[in-house]
This record gives sequence, structure tokens and C-alpha cells, in this order.
Amino acid sequence: MAKAPSPFVPPASAPSASNARKSAVAAAIAVILGGVYAVEGGYVNDPHDPGGATNYGVTEGVARQAGYHGDMRRFPKHCDGPATACADGVYFRSYIVAPGYLPLVEVEPAIAGEMVDTAVNMGPARPNRWFRATMNRLASTRLPNSPAALGPDDINAYRMVQAKLGVTPACVATLDALDRQQEAEYRRLVRVSPSLGRFLKGWLRARIGNVDRRKCGKGFD
Repeated sequence: MAKAPSPFVPPASAPSASNARKSAVAAAIAVILGGVYAVEGGYVNDPHDPGGATNYGVTEGVARQAGYHGDMRRFPKHCDGPATACADGVYFRSYIVAPGYLPLVEVEPAIAGEMVDTAVNMGPARPNRWFRATMNRLASTRLPNSPAALGPDDINAYRMVQAKLGVTPACVATLDALDRQQEAEYRRLVRVSPSLGRFLKGWLRARIGNVDRRKCGKGFD
């Protein structure tokens, strides 16, 4: 059976590539965002959540920065034509391109999915540091402990891990390491702010081990 067309189309400003490659990357991004939306759900305005009113995981403040000024309960998931004030547009710009994850989509979509999901939940600074720490351990590199966007050195380090361990084992080992660091951070946050304890079970259930290891090494399939 033919796959349904992706609802996500990268903006015209996306890096140039062949049409087939663009379609494959767009499909992979749609799958990644679909996983995020499945966890984030729709409109939420929990008074105990410091993020405030959100829809599809996008906070009201971020939506306003993107140019959306309507009721957050009607914040659109998919963009209409060239408009970028939608969840897809926010995630593509702020949680895929800006943190440097787009090259990871091409190298290993499963790792990109983990990074995007964590960045949506916690911001990109933490997963960027965790990724570099993981590469330093698995590939004996010396990447800086920096929250900055991933760059060519980081992607090359992951390719070194693939060459060392194999494509699928590299992916599994990286996901496991990222999950361990993320879980430790959730538990630290609860120790520092006990009021966040009400979210801990949900965080662990939805965001630790949430990327299926069977997707490792499958590319855009």
C-alpha cells in the first residue's frame, strides 16, 4: 500500500536537495513531529505547568513570537500555504533547524526524533550537551560541553560512532545514553522543585524509551 502524503512540507528556505531527497526528509520530519504531537496532545492550560497555555506542545509565548495572535485553542497544527504560524512551522524552525538537528534527520532519523522530542520538552540546551557527552564517551572525541546548536563536528562524531559500533548498535547505544541523562535530569528537577513531582511519572512514561529501537538503522523507511 502506498504511503499517505506527508502533511509537512519544509519551507522554501530549507536546504536545497533533490526532490526525492526533500520528500524523504519531509516524510521523516512528519513522523518525528507525529510522535511529538502524540505525547503533547492538544490544548492544555494546567495552572501547575510553568509553560502555561499550550497547543500541540507550543506555548502561547512561542506562538505569539511566530506571529499567531488568536486563541490558543485554535492554534493550527499544519500551516496553510506559506504561513508559518502553526505547530509544524514552529517545530521545524525552532526545534529542528535552529538546534542543528536537520543533518541528524538524514544521518539517523531515530536519533533526530529523540533530540527533537527532548528539546520540545526541555529546550535544546540539555539534549545538545547530552549528545556531545555521549559522543565523547562512545567515540572518544573531545566535543565541548556546550548548549550551542549541533554542527559538522557533532555530526562527524556520530558518524565515527557508526563506524566503530555499526549503524544500528550506534543508534541504540546513543538513544540509551540520552535516555539515561534525561531521566536523571527529570529526577534532579523534582528534587529541586518537589511541586514538579506530579509530572514525573508522565515524563518517564512518555519520554524515556519512547523512540522505538527497532527504527534504528532504518533510514527513511
